[in-house]
Amino acid sequence: MDHEGATVLVVEDEPSIADVLAIALRYHRFEVITAGSVRQARQSAGQTRPDVALLDVMLPDGDGRVLARELRERYPETAVVFVTARDAPAEIVGALGYGDDYITKPFNVDEVVARINAVLRRTRPADVLPVRPPLRYGDLELDDATCAVRRAGRSVQLTPTEYALLRFLVRNGGRIVPKDQLLRHVWQYEHQAESTVVETYISYLRRKLDPLGPPLITTRRGIGYGLA
Repeated sequence: MDHEGATVLVVEDEPSIADVLAIALRYHRFEVITAGSVRQARQSAGQTRPDVALLDVMLPDGDGRVLARELRERYPETAVVFVTARDAPAEIVGALGYGDDYITKPFNVDEVVARINAVLRRTRPADVLPVRPPLRYGDLELDDATCAVRRAGRSVQLTPTEYALLRFLVRNGGRIVPKDQLLRHVWQYEHQAESTVVETYISYLRRKLDPLGPPLITTRRGIGYGLA
């Protein structure tokens, strides 16, 4: 892929559309974070510093164009692509003043992937990795450049799978992540499996993280896991 591993923040308040976009982008090996509102998008962008923000224009708590302007001011390295049903020429021209591209609904997911890759080719060479600040959540800090983890200033030794699981929980902030989503993202299981692998690795993380502070990982029984 052109920019395999790039992070895309999908800001869409319609769950079915957000799910379609997230599934397609993950299939093409993008990292995907979803948000259903301006407030959630601000929080997620601050935690993850996405390579691309895929924004709806009409959001329940604000205007996607205003959000785009904020993101460009705070994170100038983040590209912005609008995905919206508002297809009047004046709307498109106006929105392009805030972003890098504009896709109208209904859309073809292959087109969305192609547009994201095209925007990334314009804004960032494929062979140059961005310098990212460490991911932070509370007293937890993850450094993607070295895969180092620290909690309350103390180093935590994790295996690659443990790091991938913790990283995905951190990128989803305080949201509960369903078990099947963890299986797809961390272990590349395409279908729900009768597997205890998630529970096993959650217990490994708790064993290493809990001695350094208050319990960090929460369980929503029958649904999934998140961070306290």
